[in-house]
Amino acid sequence: MWDGFSRIFSYIDPYIQFPWVIQHVIDISIVAFVLYKLLLLIRGTRAEQVLKGLAILLFATNLSEILQFNTIYWILKNTATVGVIALLIVFQPELRKALEQIGRGQLLDRFFLQDEKDPTILINEIVRSVQNLARLKTGALIVIERKTGINEIIETGVKIDGQLSGALLENIFVVNTPLHDGAVVIRGDRIAAAGCFLPLTDNTNISKQLGTRHRAALGISEISDAIAIVVSEETGVISLASNGKLTRYLDSKALRELLKKVYIREKEPRSFLPKKWRSRNEQ
Repeated sequence: MWDGFSRIFSYIDPYIQFPWVIQHVIDISIVAFVLYKLLLLIRGTRAEQVLKGLAILLFATNLSEILQFNTIYWILKNTATVGVIALLIVFQPELRKALEQIGRGQLLDRFFLQDEKDPTILINEIVRSVQNLARLKTGALIVIERKTGINEIIETGVKIDGQLSGALLENIFVVNTPLHDGAVVIRGDRIAAAGCFLPLTDNTNISKQLGTRHRAALGISEISDAIAIVVSEETGVISLASNGKLTRYLDSKALRELLKKVYIREKEPRSFLPKKWRSRNEQ
């Protein structure tokens, strides 16, 4: 069988000779494309941070060799042999995912990006749904993913991957439905999952009046740069958790300003909220 392929290539080889410039361009393009796809596979996972750490260690190894720090270089160089095995263990989920995508022929699916909705439309959908939930005193917990991936949180819930809409958000949190107690995770312009479990905060200084939703919102904001919107089931008060801080008693205007910072990607200030909300509401 292999001999047959060899004969075929020997026949067509004279007709596919490229100039050396085109050949190198194609070669570099293929390598760049493969690296791009690999980065897409690990984006949004903890492996992304591990890869950054390994890059720093590699740089430190080369630097120690140049500066002739022999002891440091020896330690880092010998650690690299163990690092190969560690890479296989750490990246095992990503490697399995890549092989599954190759087997299903889906490796190119994420290369072609879909146009997202107008950010203003997304903001209006979220604000309107949160307002309606607050008016009806329907408890809700909405997490918006930002730069740090929270795939491990999404895996704990029921994957939806549906277009973000206010109607869908409100319907998920209807009382006594299967998903109303968990958190909804929003990624870009899509609802990634619902019914997700979030880590609770370890902060013992927060008010005892705050329930599990608020503690979970603080928890996810402490381990990532995600923001969490909470609607209290008892009072209908809208709250926001960001960077381990909880801001309460938000109105639609403040919430809209926050979401503009997320979706329109403006330069981020220290706080997501207008000045009038920072001084009196941040705890």
